[in-house]
Amino acid sequence: MIKLRLGLLLLSCLVLAVVIGPLFAQFDTETIYWDFMASAPDETYWFGTDVMGRDLYIRTLKGGQVSLLVGLLATVVSVVLGVVYGMVAGMAGGRIDAAMMRLVDVFYALPFLFLVILLLVFFGQHIWLLFTAIGCYLWLDMARIVRGQTLVLKEQAFVESARSIGQSTRLIVLKHILPNLIGVVVVYATLIVPQVIMIESFLSFLGLGIQEPMTSWGSLVNEGASYMELAPWSLWFPALFLSLTLVGFNLLGDGLRDRWDPQMQNQPTRKSQTQ
Repeated sequence: MIKLRLGLLLLSCLVLAVVIGPLFAQFDTETIYWDFMASAPDETYWFGTDVMGRDLYIRTLKGGQVSLLVGLLATVVSVVLGVVYGMVAGMAGGRIDAAMMRLVDVFYALPFLFLVILLLVFFGQHIWLLFTAIGCYLWLDMARIVRGQTLVLKEQAFVESARSIGQSTRLIVLKHILPNLIGVVVVYATLIVPQVIMIESFLSFLGLGIQEPMTSWGSLVNEGASYMELAPWSLWFPALFLSLTLVGFNLLGDGLRDRWDPQMQNQPTRKSQTQ
């Protein structure tokens, strides 16, 4: 519970900072102040300025909005693909299940991150393409987890009872299988978000992620690393926010896993038992 509360507190503070913080900014993200290039933090420029004279306070917080948006949306894409694919494979069983999981094995063998980079190079570095590509890269683990849970759940007594009274497969999935998957899906989704943010940061570090005039923590870390000797604060602040976000999501995921582990030992929920 301590990890869960710490993760929620840390992430709540970070979300409030990136959402409400820009309202108190004195400058915008694009204006260049030539007289204050690489200016250290002071009472006017709270996070200092970068080597181009842009205010790092507003750029860090706006970059946080983009990084969190990419993280959440790409996670949604990977969860939807993984849950649907895994449930279909688990419910089908037999040769269909075997064929679908061999396809997953083939996808595992492909250098998907390299394919994501090629996709961004050929079709442009648009933010919507970015989170879709990353989401399609991370759905494989979710599919395997959901498929394994589905195989266990469909052999439970409450599912057999539903079949015996003539409930359709669709109704069984919606009323019995899916409700029992929510816990494990939520836990692993919280662990996917930091993966997405790290991949986006890596792509931005390579210059293939978010492009100007938008920015992200990965882009800012890339810029800050290039001029660390001249303006080290341009690396400190985005790296600090990025690190705290990753720690927050990992604490949240660990806390949820510790809390729901007893409920994930192949036991149906009370809702399913009573139906």
